[in-house]
Amino acid sequence: MHRPGFMAMILMVFLFFTGIPGYSQKQVGLPKAIPLKFSLQELEYRTFSYFWDLADTTTGLIPDRYPTPSFSSIAATGFGLSAYLVGVDEKYITRKDAAARVLKTLRFLYHLPQGPDKTGVGGYKGLFYHFLDMHTGLRFKDVELSTIDTGLLMAGILSCLQYFNGDAEEEAEIRDLAEKLFRRVDWKWALNGKDILSMGWHPESGFINSYWYGYNEAMVLIIMAMGSPTHPIPATCWKAWTSKYNWTSWFGFSYVNFGPLFGHQYSHIYIDFKGIRDDYMQAKGIDYFENSRRATYSQQAYCRANPGQFTGYGRYIWGLTACDGPGYAKMTRKGKEVVFEGYSARGTAAGYHDDDGTIAPTAAGGSLPFAPEICIPALEAMYNNYGNALYQEYGFKDAFNISFIQGKGNEKGWFDVDYLGIDQGPIVLMIANNKSALIWDLMKHNNFIIQGLKKAGFSGGWLGRKT
Repeated sequence: MHRPGFMAMILMVFLFFTGIPGYSQKQVGLPKAIPLKFSLQELEYRTFSYFWDLADTTTGLIPDRYPTPSFSSIAATGFGLSAYLVGVDEKYITRKDAAARVLKTLRFLYHLPQGPDKTGVGGYKGLFYHFLDMHTGLRFKDVELSTIDTGLLMAGILSCLQYFNGDAEEEAEIRDLAEKLFRRVDWKWALNGKDILSMGWHPESGFINSYWYGYNEAMVLIIMAMGSPTHPIPATCWKAWTSKYNWTSWFGFSYVNFGPLFGHQYSHIYIDFKGIRDDYMQAKGIDYFENSRRATYSQQAYCRANPGQFTGYGRYIWGLTACDGPGYAKMTRKGKEVVFEGYSARGTAAGYHDDDGTIAPTAAGGSLPFAPEICIPALEAMYNNYGNALYQEYGFKDAFNISFIQGKGNEKGWFDVDYLGIDQGPIVLMIANNKSALIWDLMKHNNFIIQGLKKAGFSGGWLGRKT
């Protein structure tokens, strides 16, 4: 295990117990040395700081990754907007400072040029391009106009709409801009004449010929699109969405299967599915929260069985989801050729297998509310086993692979150099939901979410108490 030096450890203990909020924005950064004992609170603060420290000072946009220079991810920007609310709730930052940051970001997004052109714009029809230039906000290269990434951005915007409910002029403007940004998204256009949303659009070639059928991360997208007061998609879209679910047993658990764990997490960051059911789940006798709990346990069971015989897998070291990887390389292990990938949607489910020995801490971190009894020990084991090789300034690096020992510096396995914004978000936001249901409780009062859920046929639980 990698241990920090004694003086660094004393400094960290002093800072932690005299108040983590003492750090100021854009100070010198968090110490890379880590405390000797794992703490969810400390992890939450470091992960929150990714968004607070790294947002562009002019645009408010969040980088896709760090420290490797990158474009901005609009999904990560949505997670960042919500992370600021956690920062206020935990007293890491003031409400005034958070409001100023949110307002800067929303103003920039609202005034960013939109149109059908290939260049010089940040979006079209109210949707945004998947990646934007960090400093100008304009479309990065030839990326698609993304429905899911716009959806995650809008979910973050709606969380701010609910949170900043005060009389201050800044908070009133946040609410106004949030409403305008959400209302102008033309979800109906994104149907492209089909019964479910397209995954995206290019000005060069039109709509992508892939659609959001079946269970995955887009549940919150479909619900928001149905709940839109200006450009709603029809309620029949939910039946189309559920029509290709894959309910089956996998490693001892029966649930709607989807391989990478992020598909079981992203929508749950913003919607508390405990106790509310659509017709599909009513027939199965569970809710989507329980579905994600089973998916989490199933993946732990897979890693314990370790059919690929990868180093380190077990009861405490598990978690497959979309993440970075060692890179495209082949290596012979135990008489078998293994292909190691770079960024990939790793996961395991019936009919889906992408596993090269790479573990992502966000898999356990983003599933924390579903199964804290196995997720917290997993995070703690990663922390204790790999120390500074995996856990540094902004918490856990994106991924690691102990089986990959090829090349200089990888003698003890491969550890990512980067953090990824879309993987940092689920960690900080799900820690907050597990602790206080902060984001869940905010979104339970959002009328767009409520109307979308009702159009999808959800009833019961907290939804039955909403008028």
